[in-house]
Amino acid sequence: MTIPRIEPGPGQESVWDYPRPPRVEDSSRLIQVRFNGVTVAETRNALRVLETSHPPVYYIPPADVRMEHLKPNPRATWCEWKGLALYYDVEVNGRTAPAAAWYFPLPTLIYEPIKEYVAFYPQAMEACLVDGEQVRFQEGDFYGGWITHEIVGPFKGGAGTAGW
Repeated sequence: MTIPRIEPGPGQESVWDYPRPPRVEDSSRLIQVRFNGVTVAETRNALRVLETSHPPVYYIPPADVRMEHLKPNPRATWCEWKGLALYYDVEVNGRTAPAAAWYFPLPTLIYEPIKEYVAFYPQAMEACLVDGEQVRFQEGDFYGGWITHEIVGPFKGGAGTAGW
């Protein structure tokens, strides 16, 4: 199967140039997450995980997350690269987004930098922003990629991409 890769323009990245297994890199960009009128996370110390065919996922240090708004959720999933992921519900002023954030309590050795860092599903939040730009979310109910103007696909997760 040939994937119809979009060629990146100046200042853009193609998710088809991202590595497999995924790479973790530092990001000093301003990352913000808002839910029900409250900024639940804000940092310039995020880690960005890049994986072939997926938009970046931003992992935020717990010190930059208002952890009082995160409640453990019983959901757990397994990532072939990073290991066991556990989930949080995001609760703000009586409104709840179930299993809207996740973290890796004991990631595999090469992904230890993201240990305990929190990632958010942008489709479950009021807004997720990168340097003030509201991101679009990666399609599908499993993926949590953040799409900005500088990220081009096509992206895994949408209809017809299961075999990628």
